[in-house]
Amino acid sequence: MLRQALLTGARSERLRKLVSTMPVSSAIVSRFVAGETADEAVEAARRLLADGLQSSIDHLGEDTLDREQATRTTNAYLTLLERLSRAGLTRGAEVSVKLSAIGRALGADGEKIALDNARTIALAAQNAGTTLTLDMEEHTTVDSTLSVLHELRRDFPETGAVLQAYLHRTEADCRDLAHEGSRVRLCKGAYNEPPFVAYQKPNDVDRAFVRCLKILMAGQGYPMVATHDPRLIEIASALAMRHDRSRGSYEFQMLYGIRPQEQLRLVALGDTVRVYVPYGDQWYAYLMRRLAERPANTGFFVRSLLTRS
Repeated sequence: MLRQALLTGARSERLRKLVSTMPVSSAIVSRFVAGETADEAVEAARRLLADGLQSSIDHLGEDTLDREQATRTTNAYLTLLERLSRAGLTRGAEVSVKLSAIGRALGADGEKIALDNARTIALAAQNAGTTLTLDMEEHTTVDSTLSVLHELRRDFPETGAVLQAYLHRTEADCRDLAHEGSRVRLCKGAYNEPPFVAYQKPNDVDRAFVRCLKILMAGQGYPMVATHDPRLIEIASALAMRHDRSRGSYEFQMLYGIRPQEQLRLVALGDTVRVYVPYGDQWYAYLMRRLAERPANTGFFVRSLLTRS
């Protein structure tokens, strides 16, 4: 019931206006979203880099069913990359792209449209001196995303992948992607997936995360450990040491506004930390959908507002 209510609310313009004017909503948005414009995203990246933190910037938007909107989103990334380059920030800032935002859902040709748009962004990123990472979405799109990744890596081998530990298939995907030069972001997963494809209990998800992490740390690629969980961070550090990985041969990733003091602590230890920075005028639907995908996240966001540790 809560999930359905959140999804319904995400489509309500009246509720959007109401929520947007509430003080607590303003606090949530300003903490978890860098702003609505490319300039605000660039400024967030600048502040992070000043603190020794790298960034991966996501232009908000997904499930695009309009060809023109997919093109606008692609162009938004080109603008962002141009401004990051002009500001001298691409040494520490990359971009994250959802294929659903750049055309994958546009009928039979959707995957090709998304691939073409992703190639355009990848070329712009390469010219700017940085790269992109393909975000992962629902389990029904995993094969499509990995197919696009494979094609992109023919010309842009530095393109990053994302794998979600709670999917039963992910250990096998980790083995396939743990090769030299492969950048792989491992996260727990935030979608409301059915039991036949994903672990449901938090402890089972954590154990799956560790199994996947062992594969990536033992491999020849570049693991990007996306978690805020202190235990998993400690385990990741121990596995890196066990496999004689130097700092700089892997990184930690955290969300913008979540555990900023922990981000700084890890940087002080010499670790590479990258912050996932969302921006754009679709912040309302973004937050509501994140909550709807996994209603337990509601408490997570509330607790995050109460502590900055």
